[in-house]
Amino acid sequence: MTRGVTAAGALFPYKLVQSPTLLIMLFEDDIPSHRQVFLDGRSHPKDPNPSWMGHSVGHWEDDTLVIDTVGFNDRSWLDPQGHAHTEKMRITERFRRPDLGHLEIEFTIDDPGAYAKPWTMKRISELDSGDEIGEYVCENNKDPEHMVGK
Repeated sequence: MTRGVTAAGALFPYKLVQSPTLLIMLFEDDIPSHRQVFLDGRSHPKDPNPSWMGHSVGHWEDDTLVIDTVGFNDRSWLDPQGHAHTEKMRITERFRRPDLGHLEIEFTIDDPGAYAKPWTMKRISELDSGDEIGEYVCENNKDPEHMVGK
């Protein structure tokens, strides 16, 4: 099972690239390799096509980037323990830097199809601006029977 928004960047390096209207998240992990967060004031589509990372829009509240995401498929996990969700899930993330070397992300999961009430979890990442994210390659890709054309 693929990990989704809340697990992205938890185990492997990731990079955030921001312009005034768009935030791109690049992940080294085996989850979908990228995520787009629209910062241009747009709304979510009325009927988003369900996807692994959903449809994300964000805005700034003082020093905190608030991201609202809807439109998930129900095929990912919320965490390494395998907590499931439904397509009704909405995630609100709050990104902030408590100091120069850390990024704090608070996730609020609201999924009336899977949980009785919204719940929150927090992750703190150490920042390393010198890191490059690499290409993730599953070890099975080295086996001859998995190599197309070989």
